[in-house]
Amino acid sequence: MMWFGGGSRNEEGESSSNPLAGLLVMILGPVAAGIIQMAISRSREYNADTEGAAICGDPMARASALEKLEAYSRQIPMESNPAYNSMFIVKPLNAMGGMRELFTTHPATEKRVMNLIGRPRTGLYRYAA
Repeated sequence: MMWFGGGSRNEEGESSSNPLAGLLVMILGPVAAGIIQMAISRSREYNADTEGAAICGDPMARASALEKLEAYSRQIPMESNPAYNSMFIVKPLNAMGGMRELFTTHPATEKRVMNLIGRPRTGLYRYAA
């Protein structure tokens, strides 16, 4: 039984499609969809930052607020389940390694500040990277 397309049949009427290909599609499809969904979420964060800065009329104020939140989150680190990351304004600390950026719903604070003022830091706050 083929779930994704019919596949071809040989002379005896048996299916000659590769079951491994179907298995890979079933496994990698949802992973790819999740990565795309999170990329869209990060894009929305950038847009929200830009719109918030436009409403208040000062991108530096928005950038400063993001840095202040980042500094406070580093003072009191909190381990959280990655499934709940979208509920935070600043991404919490998770041990996800080098692939972390693909699976986060929020961009790094430095990237959000860069998007707002054109540089990764405002220079108003110091926090350990």
